[in-house]
Amino acid sequence: MPITLTNGRVLTGGAFRTDVSVTVEGDRITRVGRAPTPEDEVHDLGGAYLVPGFIDTQVNGGGGILFNDCPTADCIDAIGQAHRRFGTTGFLPTLISDDLSVIDTAITAVEEAIARGTPGVLGIHIEGPFLNASRKGVHDASKFRTLDDRAIALLTRLKSGRTLVTLAPETTTPAMITRLTQAGAVVAAGHTDADYATTRAALDAGMTGFTHLFNAMSPLTSREPGAVGAALEDIDSWCGLIVDGHHVDPVVLKLALRCRPRNRFMLVTDAMPSVGSPEDHFMLQGRRITVRDGLCLDPDGVLAGSDLNMAAAVRNARDLMDLDLPSAIALATANPAEFLGLGAVRGRIEPGFAADLAMLDEDLAVVETWISGRRRVNESV
Repeated sequence: MPITLTNGRVLTGGAFRTDVSVTVEGDRITRVGRAPTPEDEVHDLGGAYLVPGFIDTQVNGGGGILFNDCPTADCIDAIGQAHRRFGTTGFLPTLISDDLSVIDTAITAVEEAIARGTPGVLGIHIEGPFLNASRKGVHDASKFRTLDDRAIALLTRLKSGRTLVTLAPETTTPAMITRLTQAGAVVAAGHTDADYATTRAALDAGMTGFTHLFNAMSPLTSREPGAVGAALEDIDSWCGLIVDGHHVDPVVLKLALRCRPRNRFMLVTDAMPSVGSPEDHFMLQGRRITVRDGLCLDPDGVLAGSDLNMAAAVRNARDLMDLDLPSAIALATANPAEFLGLGAVRGRIEPGFAADLAMLDEDLAVVETWISGRRRVNESV
């Protein structure tokens, strides 16, 4: 039976509308704008916001689970459930630098999760180990290695979802990047000390993204634009932003928006196990990470991912970046969908799109979510 969602503030066509309803049949949106028919089941939104579900391309963990420690389909499901509470209806479980055997296990887990129909999982993000030790952040540099034929074969073996690979362009060649992209991988620069020319060559070779722009990459300076300068100059690639008030100063975020098209930015959480968990610490490759005041810090005070969720990221984008609400939400929906090559089926409330939706209250807290047309009410509501 079709379900028609009525009496809401529906984000469609870049604006909120109160004069439309949204009909869902199965896992798809079939109508936007028409009143319910007598055959429809009606769901009254009570004046709440109805927006596309959020898409997060960088989820290291959640609900007390780190993907590196538990690369299984069951753990992917648990991580997804933790983030669903905050409006995330599509995500890439993210593996930080590890051995190739762990990457292989993680890819198999994602294949199994997708085959099961695990809600929200869209593929995998493999962040390293093809990184630069000088920009390692919290990554374990002992895991770093060179991108070779064996690694390319492994990184491109997932066929049922999207694979995002974060690498440092200076540690490989444009030809290797082209091989990855031609085999279907999405490639982004991250944890890189590449100069402008090297980064530009990687973009020309098919790289289309920058992982957590500004963080763990060569900065823009007066005589060397670096990876940041290449990112801000390029108008076609997508830049991930961790908008938690800690990773990047709000002034820098606003300046970035003035440099390049807004639809080429996207929110990411870089979330750690603390999201959706009451614990104030977790272990990361043998190190105790302390969670305090929204920060995840290792014993040396190095940022270790974030304690950010997508609903908070959207609120922060609105408040810290001086965006209107539709623009802030686009950073978490349409833009990451386009980055992953899913813009024709996800990230918008339009007929034919996936019925992945989030219902938000006046404070932008998530009340309900739909993934593939299946509704869940948040426990706290």
